[in-house]
Amino acid sequence: MSETASAPIRIGVSACLLGEKVRFDGGHKRNPYLVETFGHYVEWVPVCPEVELGLGTPRETLRLVRISNDIRLLMPKTGADHTEAMRAYVVHRLAELAEEDLSGYVLKKDSPSCGMERVRIFDAHGVPAKSGQGLFAEALLQHFPNLPVEEEGRLTDPHLRENFIERVFAYTRLRSLFSGRWKVGDLIAFHTAHKLLLMAHSPHAYQDLGRLVAEAKSAPRAELRDRYESEFMGALREMATTKRHANVLQHMVGYFSKQLDSDSRQELQALLQDYRAGFLPLVVPLMLIRHYVRKCDVTYLRGQVYLEPHPKELMLRNHV
Repeated sequence: MSETASAPIRIGVSACLLGEKVRFDGGHKRNPYLVETFGHYVEWVPVCPEVELGLGTPRETLRLVRISNDIRLLMPKTGADHTEAMRAYVVHRLAELAEEDLSGYVLKKDSPSCGMERVRIFDAHGVPAKSGQGLFAEALLQHFPNLPVEEEGRLTDPHLRENFIERVFAYTRLRSLFSGRWKVGDLIAFHTAHKLLLMAHSPHAYQDLGRLVAEAKSAPRAELRDRYESEFMGALREMATTKRHANVLQHMVGYFSKQLDSDSRQELQALLQDYRAGFLPLVVPLMLIRHYVRKCDVTYLRGQVYLEPHPKELMLRNHV
């Protein structure tokens, strides 16, 4: 984390979520959490595809319409078709965003340009089905398959919010590793530091990545980098579960349990059981484990990103 602290973490965002008046009606959809909380830790790169396309504010509403086997971006009142203009814009804009060193992206839900999922697609009779993606969002996801991307509506879910922000910081660390001259030993150290974090998401993916790292010296450098990034970020997209978190916590306890007295061990095990049962958030047993890691000076565990994968001030683990 110290290596990336000096450079801002840049996150793409639908401009309306920052309070910019770019909506079709001249309004905005300012998101207080993004602006007032998460915004203290990142530098936003605002984008509004419809305004940048030149449609102006205010403007006629847009919708996705299925015509034969094609999805068109239309203004229903006038019938104006902006599909090809949007597709041309997207190619140009994504090339620009590739130079912005993004570590994540937050999209506006339900938008025919920016919606990530369940965007309404209308049939020829004007009947909608929530089955589409916005044209810009679809291209963004295809162009940057490893980039952490989320919709602002889904970020109200504590588990999805913690997962997204965890991925943002992990992606930042990974890009920092691969941005300069790196050695296989650097990748091994990175992988080791992320062991418990990966195990909380996908033990199977952790094992696969371990085999990839073990064979690193014989793999072409560019191929190794691309495979590791893809599989690492894919693993973190899997939601960490209470059961897997509990298994990781129990694994950590094994490093120092013999150094604790009987009462301390019983207290710690009781907290783990309460967390497994859903009576406590993750932060409660984790705080005590972090205390014992420091007290017992367990060097290996002190180097684990799992203990603090994102700033504690965000309090993300207080709600999962």
